[in-house]
Amino acid sequence: MLLRLSLVVLLLLQLGWSAHAQDEETVEVEEGTEEAEQEEVKPLYTPPTATGETFFTDHFISEESFKQKWVLSEAKKEGVAEDIAKYDGKWAVEEPEEQAMSGDLGLVLKSRAKHHAVAAKLDKPFKFDGKPLVVQYEVRFQKGMECGGAYIKLLSDVPGLDLKNFQDKTGYTIMFGPDKCGVETKLHFIFRHKNPNNGSYEEKHAKKPTMDLINAFTDKQTHLFTLIVNPDNSFEVFVDQTLVNSGNLLHDVSPPVNPPQEIEDPDDSKPEDWDEREKIPDPDATKPEDWNEDAPRKIVDPDATKPDGWLDDEEEFVPDPNAVKPEDWDDEMDGEWEAPQIENPRCEAAPGCGEWSPPMIDNPEYKGKWKAPMIANPNYKGIWKPRTIPNPDYFEDLSPYAMTPIAAVGLELWAMTEDVLFDNFIITNEKTVADEWAKASWKLKSHEEAREKAAKSFIESIVFAAYERPWLWVVYIMVVIIPVILFIHFCCPATLPKKKSAHPKKTDAITPDDMRPKKKKADLNAKPAEVGQGDAMAEEDQEKDGAEADAAEGDAGEEEEVPEAEEKEEEEAPEEDQEERKPSKADLEATEQPEALAEEGSPRTSARKRRVRKD
Repeated sequence: MLLRLSLVVLLLLQLGWSAHAQDEETVEVEEGTEEAEQEEVKPLYTPPTATGETFFTDHFISEESFKQKWVLSEAKKEGVAEDIAKYDGKWAVEEPEEQAMSGDLGLVLKSRAKHHAVAAKLDKPFKFDGKPLVVQYEVRFQKGMECGGAYIKLLSDVPGLDLKNFQDKTGYTIMFGPDKCGVETKLHFIFRHKNPNNGSYEEKHAKKPTMDLINAFTDKQTHLFTLIVNPDNSFEVFVDQTLVNSGNLLHDVSPPVNPPQEIEDPDDSKPEDWDEREKIPDPDATKPEDWNEDAPRKIVDPDATKPDGWLDDEEEFVPDPNAVKPEDWDDEMDGEWEAPQIENPRCEAAPGCGEWSPPMIDNPEYKGKWKAPMIANPNYKGIWKPRTIPNPDYFEDLSPYAMTPIAAVGLELWAMTEDVLFDNFIITNEKTVADEWAKASWKLKSHEEAREKAAKSFIESIVFAAYERPWLWVVYIMVVIIPVILFIHFCCPATLPKKKSAHPKKTDAITPDDMRPKKKKADLNAKPAEVGQGDAMAEEDQEKDGAEADAAEGDAGEEEEVPEAEEKEEEEAPEEDQEERKPSKADLEATEQPEALAEEGSPRTSARKRRVRKD
């Protein structure tokens, strides 16, 4: 039983670990000399290559390529102090602080408590002409995030777009990405909708995602953010390729895209005679004559008496006789010193001390101020509402998907924590292209980061494995429960009385009866014979015993093991047979032999012992 349970535990452990490691790539380690330590070789990172139509891609292969493609803002933020109005936050293309793959670079926000702004033009403008918009990029909060964002802005394709003047007021079509301040986390999806009547823009905010994003800001791992806007007005938001938000641009944004057809008339007002009171005091009710409004709520209990033993002359609190004036007490600065008050010890055994006064009780005559009862208002007209009129600004846009074309992508951020890393931007019109891009970049990095993290903490590794495969929680529970059951079973057994065997096993120990020669079973069952016949039989037995002793001379002193079948047969023999086996008088006389037959160790005696045990 123990072996089977142990095998089950080992099998469950192997199953859980295999599930965690099945997608991990093994790293080859070269063996050197006996003194040389094995060093882990980080896999080489290869920048991804787009497999379909794209409008923008960047994986930040070098500082030079970044400067050629991206433009740093020279603008100032409006409405803030002059010393922090400039977008002077620093950017750098560098490796992550904890590198999972060799050669991997990213764009890093380097300054703390600074405004940052940088933008790059798309290879070609994206137009909402019937194909999905797919935006995807990676973010890694290398030092966590106290307060700040890592969202991107897809800048609108409008005349006069100047990336050097990129700021918070620059027009954008979509804003998407994570944001955090304190304990509040957000995943923005905001698009600016153009009013077809007057050409004004209004921001529309998607509903909050269902997933808690706190881990993305605290685990210091690379996370993938994906937005898809479809021509049928549906949208999807993914984090690490897991759907966390979805909906429709017509119904799941606030405020709604289309205004109501009717609105309340702003010029309407409530009439002066409009009565909104549902109930009113009864005008015909009168106060009863015996109603006393001046009666107090509480009165002195007239039946109360002072308890016996009440100490009227004792104070409830007295100065502490053991208190001592502090040495540093200054009467001029601190005033005259007084000992602190304590409860009077003489009052402990008494019902009370000081001047006695009767307790207060509720006044049975108290009724309070009289009020007339309430009745239904005959003039009640309900709650007044202004009348509705047709909305002069009403419009119906059934395709909010058709947004303003996109010309550039920008990062306009404020962060209280530095070293936020961005990587592997892609804008395309096919989700499969973005998935292949992520497979060649984020997928590899995330697994390498998870593998390194697992090497540091076994507990975190098994939780990571169960995050991707929830059924592993069952395995973990079984692995914990089974050893506990084994421990209880073998270390804390129940105290049960031991049963004695009904047929104890014979031992080979020599008893006094074994030293005496015995007759064969057939001889013992025979009827008693005359003394002469017994002597003859004894002599014949002695001759046979001598022959057997000569044949067993080499095995002198050894005892022959009794077969289990014969032993069982002997134990099960009825008591009647045991009585019939008692030797006759002739047999007893035949057993009296010379002294040589009784000596221990002689061949004849050893042979007889074996024969007797066998019988």
